[in-house]
Amino acid sequence: MPTLDIQNLQVAIGDKPIVKGLSLTIRSGEVHAIMGPNGTGKSTLAKAIAGHPDYTITGGDVLLDGKSILEMEADERARSGLFLAFQYPSEIPGVTIANFLRAALQARLGEGEEIDATAYYKRLYGKMDMLTIDRKFTSRAVNEGFSGGEKKRCEILQMAMLEPKFALMDETDSGLDIDALRIVSEGVNALRGPGLGVLLITHYQRLLNYIVPDFVHVMYDGRIVKSGDKSLALELEAKGYDWVKKAV
Repeated sequence: MPTLDIQNLQVAIGDKPIVKGLSLTIRSGEVHAIMGPNGTGKSTLAKAIAGHPDYTITGGDVLLDGKSILEMEADERARSGLFLAFQYPSEIPGVTIANFLRAALQARLGEGEEIDATAYYKRLYGKMDMLTIDRKFTSRAVNEGFSGGEKKRCEILQMAMLEPKFALMDETDSGLDIDALRIVSEGVNALRGPGLGVLLITHYQRLLNYIVPDFVHVMYDGRIVKSGDKSLALELEAKGYDWVKKAV
C-alpha cells in the first residue's frame, strides 16, 4: 500500500524554526485533517513536503513508498505522486486550462512520447463530467478573473487529471462561501478512494462537515499535539484551541 511517511520533520524559514519535529504516516485511501491556530506551521508543512524553495528542511525525513524525497526537486516529487493544492492559486494569463493540463501531463512522459489529443480530451471531459464542471471552463485562462470557488475547482480538476498518490490540500476552504465550499468538497469526495491519500489543512471544522476525515490532528507550535477522529474537530469547534495549548 502506498504510504507518505513524515518522520520527525523539522523545517525553517531562514533562521527561524517553524516545524519542530513532526511525525505522521498517511496511507493510500486515508484522509487526514490537520487543524490548528494561525502561525503554527500547517502551510509550512505542506509546502516543505512539496519542495517549495523558501523552506529549509533542517532535520527528519519524508518517505514516499519508503523512498526519501528530500533530494528531489519539486517537479520530481510531483512526478513521484505528490500534489499540492494551494491556498492562493496563482493566475496564469494567456494559458488556457486545457493547454496547462496537457503540458502538465506531457511533462510526465518520456522523451519522444507525445500525448494523443483525442484520448486527452476524452479523458479531460470525462473528469469534468464526473466533477460537474462545465466544459467551457477549459477555454479560460488559468485562474484569471476566477472567483475563489472557481480557483479551487480548477485545482480539483488538476488533481483529477494528474491522479496523484497523495494530495496536500492547503486550506482549500480559504475564501469560499458555503455554496462554493459544498461544490469543491463534492469534487474532493468524488476523487476520494483507495488510490488517493489526502492531507487536508484547515482552520475550521465546517470543511469537515463535507469532507469527513478518517483522522484529525491538532498542530501547535510546529508539532502535532493531539490526534483523534472527526469528534476531535467538533470539540475544537466548541472549545477553540486554548484548551489544547494548556494541555501541551
